Amino acid sequence: MHQHDTERLTRLPDNTTDAVTIIGGGPAGLMAAEVLIQQGIRVDLYDAMPSVGRKFLLAGKGGMNITHAEPLPQFLNRYGTRRDNIAALLQDFGPEQLRDWIHGLGIETFVGSSQRIFPKDMKAAPLLRAWLHRLREAGVQLHMRHRWQGWDDDKRLQFTTPHGDVTVQAGCVLLALGGASWARLGSDGRWLPLLQTRGVSVAPLRPSNCGFDIPWSEHFHTRYAGQPLKTLTATVTRHDGSTLRRQGECVITTQGIEGGLIYALSAPLRDAIDATGKAELLLDLLPDWPLEKVQRELLHPRGARSLSSHLQSRLKLSGVKAALLRECVGAEVYQDLPALAAAIKAMPLQLSAPRPIDEAISTAGGVAFEALQDDLMLRAIPGVFCAGEMLDWEAPTGGYLLTACFASGRHAALGALQWLSQSRQKSDSEPGSADNEEQAS
Repeated sequence: MHQHDTERLTRLPDNTTDAVTIIGGGPAGLMAAEVLIQQGIRVDLYDAMPSVGRKFLLAGKGGMNITHAEPLPQFLNRYGTRRDNIAALLQDFGPEQLRDWIHGLGIETFVGSSQRIFPKDMKAAPLLRAWLHRLREAGVQLHMRHRWQGWDDDKRLQFTTPHGDVTVQAGCVLLALGGASWARLGSDGRWLPLLQTRGVSVAPLRPSNCGFDIPWSEHFHTRYAGQPLKTLTATVTRHDGSTLRRQGECVITTQGIEGGLIYALSAPLRDAIDATGKAELLLDLLPDWPLEKVQRELLHPRGARSLSSHLQSRLKLSGVKAALLRECVGAEVYQDLPALAAAIKAMPLQLSAPRPIDEAISTAGGVAFEALQDDLMLRAIPGVFCAGEMLDWEAPTGGYLLTACFASGRHAALGALQWLSQSRQKSDSEPGSADNEEQAS
């Protein structure tokens, strides 16, 4: 916690009986627990799974990308229409502060060639172990296998456990329940109706950073599913007519296409399908070649060679790229070499649907920022704060998701501290309070 944060709060006494109940043990919930426990607040954290941080651990299996080193203005642009909302969360705890915090756990980091930031050993488990050790030593109480079921008629929190139902009286609650992807790890979106019935505005959860369905021919997907498409540039046209262009790699699947390049464009592609039932992605199969060079090489006399051999010889276009071109471009285009050159530089790929939400890396939708105060407290339920992926925002992979989850957990915890302080001051000033009675005597 930064020094100026403690200065702007009315610090509670170390022996305070104030408490916060956190529901959700991902990065947002754990970060909130750390901020609160450091300020002398009792913290009870509940999670439906047998252990915390399960999605965090799985996300780190291929290399724990914790944040990104690009300049902050560019970093913030990754949050799209929610840029300003996320900027407010990252103001005091952005990528640099997150990296410093990781170093404080004894975990070294490095900046990769893509400007992504990783722990030195690329693993999530050592970071989580060190963090949990610090939280337990500080006094955070973890309650596993407690699935939240909402509130009872007396406004007590309800949980189901393997040993029966449990109710908890909680004056201040912080929800960090995640989205709806990877349900087997705990993020299943079951909390939506629990908040909607209390008057909270919630946007439907939708897949983000996801793959898409394409009706491949039997021949193509049987032969090429699982093969990577390397060094591509992809372009999608947004609903407002602007274009979004990214370079990277992706992978052919039996059902369609997935991978980093596709995930980076998943939001506008998904929105186009929602609006019209389909989306078109333009792929540049040779992004390092200008159109004029492609045309010149194609028009070079090929003699007795087949067109496939010509493409491989003159353009180095073979394998899955050449097969994809054949799959997506009609036979008439192959008879028109200038048109074929244009197709190589802007090959239309027709996407029919996003993959199911449970396959997605993350989700869009959730609690609307308009339903929250600036401190992330629900307007409809005073004393209840929200953080993490359950808020209505999305971002591409690259460390942006985790950074905002950490920052939102911290921001909500600071809001909870302020609310507890104000509640305590209000209670002390009310007639009949112990302090007032002592002063009167």
